[in-house]
Amino acid sequence: MKLLKKILFCLSCAIILTFVVATVLEKTIGTDFVSTHIYGSALFVMLWVTIVVFAAIYFLKRNILKRPAVMALHASFLIILAGAFITWMYGEQGMLHLRKGNSVSAFTDSNGLSKNMPFSMKLNDFQIIYYIGTRAPMDFISIITVSENNHTTTGEVAMNRVFSHNGYRFYQSGYDEDAEGVMLSVAHDPYGITVTYIGYALLLLSAVIFFFDPKSEFRRLLKCGTLICLALVCAANMQAADASHKLTPDNPRVLPGEIAAQFGNLYVLYNNRICPLQTLAKDFTTKLYGRASYRGLTPEQVFTGWMFYYTSWKAQPMIKIKSKKARQILEISNGCASLDDFYDKYNAYKLEDVMEQIHFGEAVQDERGLEAADEKFNIIATLYSGQLLKIYPHSSADHVEWYSQSDDLPDDLLDEEWFFIKKSFDYIHEMVIMKNYDDLAVTLAKLKEYQQKKAGDVLPSASKLNAEKIYNRLQYTRQLAMFCMLAGMLSFIYYCRLLIRNQKVRKPVVIALNMIGICVFLYLTVTISLRWYVSNHVPLANGFETMQFMAWFALVPLLLIHKKFPMSAPFGLLLCGLTLLVAMLGESNPRITQLAPVLSSPLLSIHVMIIMVSYALFAFMMFNGLMAIALFMMKKDHSKQIARLSTVSRIMLYPAVFCLAAGIFIGAIWANQTWGRYWGWDPKEVWALVTMLVYSFALHTQSVTWFRRPMFFHLFAVVAFLCVLITYFGVNFILGGLHSYA
Repeated sequence: MKLLKKILFCLSCAIILTFVVATVLEKTIGTDFVSTHIYGSALFVMLWVTIVVFAAIYFLKRNILKRPAVMALHASFLIILAGAFITWMYGEQGMLHLRKGNSVSAFTDSNGLSKNMPFSMKLNDFQIIYYIGTRAPMDFISIITVSENNHTTTGEVAMNRVFSHNGYRFYQSGYDEDAEGVMLSVAHDPYGITVTYIGYALLLLSAVIFFFDPKSEFRRLLKCGTLICLALVCAANMQAADASHKLTPDNPRVLPGEIAAQFGNLYVLYNNRICPLQTLAKDFTTKLYGRASYRGLTPEQVFTGWMFYYTSWKAQPMIKIKSKKARQILEISNGCASLDDFYDKYNAYKLEDVMEQIHFGEAVQDERGLEAADEKFNIIATLYSGQLLKIYPHSSADHVEWYSQSDDLPDDLLDEEWFFIKKSFDYIHEMVIMKNYDDLAVTLAKLKEYQQKKAGDVLPSASKLNAEKIYNRLQYTRQLAMFCMLAGMLSFIYYCRLLIRNQKVRKPVVIALNMIGICVFLYLTVTISLRWYVSNHVPLANGFETMQFMAWFALVPLLLIHKKFPMSAPFGLLLCGLTLLVAMLGESNPRITQLAPVLSSPLLSIHVMIIMVSYALFAFMMFNGLMAIALFMMKKDHSKQIARLSTVSRIMLYPAVFCLAAGIFIGAIWANQTWGRYWGWDPKEVWALVTMLVYSFALHTQSVTWFRRPMFFHLFAVVAFLCVLITYFGVNFILGGLHSYA
């Protein structure tokens, strides 16, 4: 038995090391090399087969048949791996190109070979469905006819809608420029997917049985004595006050607040959706300055200030420059530049030479930072030229097109409409210069009436418009993050002091923390709900949204179990603050965008949500571990407290690993419906699997007895959390891949 355990442990470490090396090689050498020489190699498959064989022998020797839930849980993974092996052996994938009216009976596989199908297919029609009032694609639909043995069948292929026939599955992949042809992904795997899905179903069923089994290790831990839950040690790096906060002697010229707000009420086509101009103003200000307000001015005042008072604003040091290389070229000593800083004494653009080097493919130091600085310069230029303001709708036969004053207008436009689009903003500019604000307010109201008349039903409803305006005003992520971290740190120090002295928490402190938790929870609930309502999809599509959801979820333990587990209060507030800080740093300019067609699936939202729950629980364990390490380093004996913290972490370990496994497999089902394969060895998929395997070691306390030792378990929880950090942040910002958007 000991030899079997050592072999299984070594094989598991070998497979994890293989994954780590493969993701690094994929970044340096390329995906094709890794796919061919590692993931697609016979040696890699044999490694998995060897693990399965030795695991099966070990389980039989351990009499695992006497524990049905545990047996079914491990059997599900064996079935999933068996399905993957069948797919590797017999599955086929490729691409099929169809043109309208032409019949095709063969596809090109992944090796470039032609594979015949027992039927022929013909494209009858192809449609692009757009989001209302925009040219942003919402769905792609191919209407096809299948002919086999003198029988014909008509079907549709769309994003997240698979067409199946005779064991072959077809997925929408792309289309020709003339929209007369399409590319369909083809998957032929009638047996592997069935076996794999049986494994998924058994995994879900066995996990549910395990959590309700009174003899399971999880239930035994829940029966342990008093638990002191969820603590953390962290130090929040407070950024020093930026030099940009130093006011210049001259205040920039701005419109009165109520007039600027009227500009914000106009509709604009921005980021492929129709929204209030207030959203564009907020994003514009945040993009330049890093915050939605500059010197106490509203985003609308900043935006209209740049439009109408360009000379006054170009001297303002409000363009945040993070790149040291860009600061050196712009010759600025602090973090913010003015527009004047982008020009030398001969009025030449200072970044022109280095940007040409980048465009020609030359290696340049801090390329990304220089491009970010150049982008901010060009955003101002786009606004000043008028191209950013697509506020004039024009109705054609099948859709509404939006134009700016500087755009080329369609030939069928009436003369009076052409004149209005080209000249109305000049008239508005004249009233601004003359400070004729009463007539300006009337003109802006007429412009909005024009928008409503021309765009009609494609405009968002008044309730959605107001909801988005409320959402824009409620964005206080930075302040909320700092407040939660401060409250969490102070309460954590207080609770640690009580823990060491074995004293009880005072009731006023409990009430205060509960009130803080409730207020923050309600605030996040409102902002997430508003974003959901405005965007028409579950807000879990990017890093900002997932971090905001994780901050919301971090407060759930505080509200539900604070009375029984007092340490959940400081932990919940700290984790909430940290995740909000990450949301703020990860996307300083969060935009509410139309969801890409491939991401428009409820399975994807469930997949992201469940995985974020698992990450939150792993963070609980990591902070618990830090707390235990701090207690261990003290002179007094705190073995009892360390053991209780270990019990709490082990309780959280089971649902955390289950949620991660469920999230991975739900994501696999979504990928299978979208791309025709449930696993593609993308770096994020691989690292999620690495994280699950690493944490799974700690579940096997009977086999790996080290995890029974409280301090070893705490050290493991701290070190293992690095896998979570790499999975979420390392892949997103370093390794890349299909999942780098989230």
